[in-house]
Amino acid sequence: MHVQYRGRRCHFRTVDFDPARNAVVLIDQRLLPHRFRRIRIPDHRATAVAIRDMVVRGAGAIGATAAYGLAQGAREFAGDDLAAFREHLARVYETLAGARPTAVDPVNAMRQVLRAMETGATVAEQQRLALEAARRFADEDVAHCEAIGRHGAPLIREGVRVLTHCNAGWLAFVDVGSATAPLYTAWAEGRRFEVFCDETRPRCQGASLTAWELAQEGIPHQVIADNAAGHLMQRGEIDLVITGSDRVLGRTGEVANKIGTYTKAVLAARHGIPFYVAIPLSTIDWDLADGRSIPIEERSPEEVLSAWGAIEGGRGRRLRLGRVRIANPTSTARNPGFDVTPPELITGIITPAGIFRPEELWAHRAELGGPADG
Repeated sequence: MHVQYRGRRCHFRTVDFDPARNAVVLIDQRLLPHRFRRIRIPDHRATAVAIRDMVVRGAGAIGATAAYGLAQGAREFAGDDLAAFREHLARVYETLAGARPTAVDPVNAMRQVLRAMETGATVAEQQRLALEAARRFADEDVAHCEAIGRHGAPLIREGVRVLTHCNAGWLAFVDVGSATAPLYTAWAEGRRFEVFCDETRPRCQGASLTAWELAQEGIPHQVIADNAAGHLMQRGEIDLVITGSDRVLGRTGEVANKIGTYTKAVLAARHGIPFYVAIPLSTIDWDLADGRSIPIEERSPEEVLSAWGAIEGGRGRRLRLGRVRIANPTSTARNPGFDVTPPELITGIITPAGIFRPEELWAHRAELGGPADG
């Protein structure tokens, strides 16, 4: 995607790698939409912290970050002892895998890197193969999102009004995005439509990130409070819902995504509105057989009890970024980061291989990169 940066329209990938510095290069998404800044993460532990603290977030983006982080950690090892290198690599893997437990993309990405490293006979060869595999994963993420756009674009008819939840756009992937891919493709093909962006409390990724992306592309959109979606559906002002996902169970079609997704799916079903989920292949979990087994991340209560944003400092003063308390000072909060939507509420899963009903994923596992047998 392209960004207005220092007076020019520039292309950036959300996740990249600087081999000379052995650094993962990220857009600091905590600063958007008020500031655009790219940062270099110096080692694999800091890369895990960047994932945990949501410097980078979104299924494909943290998958690519974990893949690069594993390569980064591999390249940190000095020496030629393969046994010691494998022990080091196992620690790197566990550090990165534990950063965001609900999403399956980081684990799938790192497993892909580890498989590629197996053919290396020396530490140096495995280090080289690790970086090559991480780059391959990032490139595949882009290709998958482009394919999602091609398959999903026919859903975006002229004049349609689309609801999104959270951010499953370019910022959530290496490029293009999953839920936004059909929107960007349809827009490029000349169709005109409107997007409603759920604010997506408590971190407001819809208001801050999806809305910023759409503004960069010139796509008409409006930010709505999370609780406004039902009202708009009831009045016939929403025609289609498209979200992303952090984990889709290939055996059952259950979808884990940002908290509030299940609510929107229930509302869409009540009003007869198609509800689609867009994912790259790395988001499919072929192992778990029950959505209740998906680990649901519990985040800091402060995200619920306060709000973050740009604070106006008065006439002539620059905006400063900060957090303000919005809840009663003595109250505590629960902050589950995700929920699980059952397959019967989902119209279709938009994948790089086509659109499938949730219950069809297992039967089409060969096309979707799944296991040969059960």
